[in-house]
Amino acid sequence: MEAIKMAEMWATMGSTLASIMFLWAIIRQYCPVEVRRFFEKYTHRVMGYLYPYIRISFHEFLGERLRRSEAYSAVEAYLSANTSKSAKRLKAEMGKDCSNLVLTMNEYERVTDEFEGVTVWWVSSKVVSPASSMSNYPGQEKRLYKLKFHKKYREVVTGSYLEHVIREGKEIRIRNRQRKLYTNGTGYKWPSYKHSMWSHIVFEHPATFDTLAMEPEKKQEIIEDLLTFSKSKDFYARIGKAWKRGYLLYGPPGTGKSTMIAAMANFLGYDVYDLELTAVKDNTELRKLLIETTSKSIIVIEDIDCSLDFTGKRKKKGEKFSDDENEKLNAEAGRKEAKEEGSSSNKVTLSGLLNFIDGIWSASGGERLIMFTTNYVEKLDPALIRRGRMDKHIQLSYCSFEGFKVLAKNYLKLETHPLFHTIQTLIGEIKITPADVAENLMPKSTVDDAEKCLSRLIEALKEAKEAEAAIIEAEKLKQSASPVKEDGGFCDGDRETAEPENQCQR
Repeated sequence: MEAIKMAEMWATMGSTLASIMFLWAIIRQYCPVEVRRFFEKYTHRVMGYLYPYIRISFHEFLGERLRRSEAYSAVEAYLSANTSKSAKRLKAEMGKDCSNLVLTMNEYERVTDEFEGVTVWWVSSKVVSPASSMSNYPGQEKRLYKLKFHKKYREVVTGSYLEHVIREGKEIRIRNRQRKLYTNGTGYKWPSYKHSMWSHIVFEHPATFDTLAMEPEKKQEIIEDLLTFSKSKDFYARIGKAWKRGYLLYGPPGTGKSTMIAAMANFLGYDVYDLELTAVKDNTELRKLLIETTSKSIIVIEDIDCSLDFTGKRKKKGEKFSDDENEKLNAEAGRKEAKEEGSSSNKVTLSGLLNFIDGIWSASGGERLIMFTTNYVEKLDPALIRRGRMDKHIQLSYCSFEGFKVLAKNYLKLETHPLFHTIQTLIGEIKITPADVAENLMPKSTVDDAEKCLSRLIEALKEAKEAEAAIIEAEKLKQSASPVKEDGGFCDGDRETAEPENQCQR
């Protein structure tokens, strides 16, 4: 009996649905479009009073140029990290600028999220536009995310929750992105659409602070400084200063300046812009390059003392000129600068570089480190490296015993060895760069063991010590053989010729 009643009920329901569909087909065919739109308009309005939920859509592409929506990308990243564990149907994608496989919700999948006690629902959907009757291709698919929540939580969702989703989604995208190493070159014009003044490759340098040959205290000081900078957006805004920081890395060649930059980039997850100043035509082009750099990046100018021949002259410390001499020097500097600016091969001036570092244009983008490296810090203009431009000066000097232990662990996997005591004594008596130490610790064949590499380093340290002692002895003999006047000056025929300027070394 129950089965008969159930069958009759289903038959009645099917008949009713069929009648409704028939009537709807008749209405669509014979009812004018204006009448149908009128009824649809007021039907949605009535449903709005009765339906307690609100929907927000995030479409993948918006606008005439069909550029991917930043909001859609942020929502996608947020959901992939926060709701992919609860979704049952996922799709795996490799983004254009992403180094990891990203799992996102499949079409029509629904997940739940909670924020400050408010429950919301996300649905991944798509809309298929009808195909043209004149084309054999299927209709275009447009993907979107739909957010659904109760109307009583409108202020919470449209305010703090959506702000939270966008902010966290952008941070997730930055963490997952494929970091890049950029460089500029000669012959670039002002960038047109889809054309940049920078070219890039994937940044894959393996250097980290763990593998950096440096004293632990100094290393920790740099790490804390970087962390403080990366978390100080509100602080910089409060004090009215652009969110950037300058670093000057100086020291002899081979002390690890470039490796330090790579370790900083890996630690913070920043892109690197290697700016070649000799390829920049003038100050205007330098500003254009700055505009194209992004936030969360390191702008590097290596060997800054060799990169530019700045126009104008500055008086050295302790050097005094008369008023007439000063006027003459200023006039000559002005003519030289005007001539260079008027020529076809204009170059970057000191003023242009200073504006690049901390001028008005330097505030564009935010969260950037500007780094100079040099082997000869005394050659640099004081205005270029003063605090406020190069905020932190980091001296990378010769290898210490603490630095050697880091290299021994990296190259030989040694924490201690009987030969360490001999090396500690020798390395404290002479100057040797981390690059030279690393070269001696590098196994040269498959039969080289740790003891052989350490012995090779000891021999190199002894040779360097003997060479240094020979140089000191030669200097003493030279000084004792030089005839000196009573007033302490050299005789006219025995003046030492000026030493040639040091050549720039990388």
